[in-house]
Amino acid sequence: MNTSLARSQLDRLLGKVLHRGTWLGSSIIALGLVLPMIWPGISSTMIFTRIATAGIALLIALPILRVILMLIVFVRERELRFSVIALLVLAIILAGSVLGIASAKSTAERGPSETRM
Repeated sequence: MNTSLARSQLDRLLGKVLHRGTWLGSSIIALGLVLPMIWPGISSTMIFTRIATAGIALLIALPILRVILMLIVFVRERELRFSVIALLVLAIILAGSVLGIASAKSTAERGPSETRM
């Protein structure tokens, strides 16, 4: 397969995923924000907050999905250098996520009065 054609197809695929994912995430956030206004009698704001949070999580996951798609394409095309770079990016994202979660847990365990200095 011609590499310029493969790159063009990769660009189109990534563009579609990011475009549709952004619209979907934004729509979910909007739904979580609009539902309490439509049904004011429902007092469970936690449900609406979770809906909006799901949309935010989707928007955060889109760049990670992009790197995963690129990794799959690079492995299929046997592009070793780009595959390794994509794996390194995923490893950095994973390490940052693990450190962030661990930091949040240790902060929550200490309590709010101990975190201020």
